[in-house]
Amino acid sequence: MIMPMKMLEESLNRQVSLLLKDNRVLEGTLTGYDEHMNMVLEDVEESGENVTRKLGTVVIRGSNVVRIVPK
Repeated sequence: MIMPMKMLEESLNRQVSLLLKDNRVLEGTLTGYDEHMNMVLEDVEESGENVTRKLGTVVIRGSNVVRIVPK
């Protein structure tokens, strides 16, 4: 099993998909993170209930993330 911080390190500057607690999915390039798993993503696209929109650069609080999937 891969540890979360190791996975974030390996995914830096690569595409990731995040599932958030409110069931939204964010896909973008992981450009930064910290020890609390707060993340900075660029070129983000959000998918939700029948809605898809581009968000640009976002900062995501680590406690809102349910799952991280490297692309």
